[in-house]
Amino acid sequence: MKIRILTDSASDLSDELTKKFGIDVLPLSVFLGDIEYKDGETIEPKELYDNMRAGKVYKTSQVAPQEFKKKFEEYAKNNESCIYIGFSSELSGTYQSSTIAKEEILEEYPNFDITLIDTKCASGGFGLVVLKAAQMVMEGASKEDIVKATEFYAKHMEHIFTVDDLEYLFRGGRVSRTAAVLGSLLNIKPILHVDNGRLVPLEKVRGRNKVIKRMMDIIEERGVRLSEQTIGMTHGDDLDIALKAKKMMEERFGCKDFIIRDVGCAVGAHSGPGTLAIFFLNK
Repeated sequence: MKIRILTDSASDLSDELTKKFGIDVLPLSVFLGDIEYKDGETIEPKELYDNMRAGKVYKTSQVAPQEFKKKFEEYAKNNESCIYIGFSSELSGTYQSSTIAKEEILEEYPNFDITLIDTKCASGGFGLVVLKAAQMVMEGASKEDIVKATEFYAKHMEHIFTVDDLEYLFRGGRVSRTAAVLGSLLNIKPILHVDNGRLVPLEKVRGRNKVIKRMMDIIEERGVRLSEQTIGMTHGDDLDIALKAKKMMEERFGCKDFIIRDVGCAVGAHSGPGTLAIFFLNK
């Protein structure tokens, strides 16, 4: 039975990779006022970040259950097996939508072979988990082995990131107004990570250059065999800062394989321009 990998746009995978590995992607919705856009389909990161810099505020919405059901029905009719690998349930209701759709589709197609995985990951870290599963499908691995590996990768995926302006995290309810104002005045850059699917502050560092150097220290403390890994890196329309971090990882850890992407619109609407995130497997 053919195995299909389904994910959502918060995985921030390029069209090139999704096509190469046969990954289906459902887009989250991004709203500017009453106008709805589909992440990666009708709005691209550059437009979003330019507008955010100009003061426009975006909101996001989960993938609806009916969108999942359409995909599930397509697979069921084709007698295909499905593994949905989803955005952290702590950051979006998208995974919950998939569970609703699963219940509905199994009423109509009780023999449909479907597995849902809540990665508790986001952006490039989430994308690396999806990519691992898709690679295993192409290699002919069993569904059981793919699910086990996916769950392992998700559990051990580190997200170390910083944002350039705390204002965007304030708008998303991640920090207080006082923290956002003081951060701007004092040039404070937070370092955050993802713990059990939630965004959690780690440290505060003053200055952009210092924060990247400190991120490297944290990566060294947490990473394992970094030179052998594919390192994920996403940025908020700031390729220069990502390339600077890449060079530091090459020189310090001997890393050779990178996937560098913009933070997509669904995540970037909350993290803002200038975000830098680095993803790798921990110890």
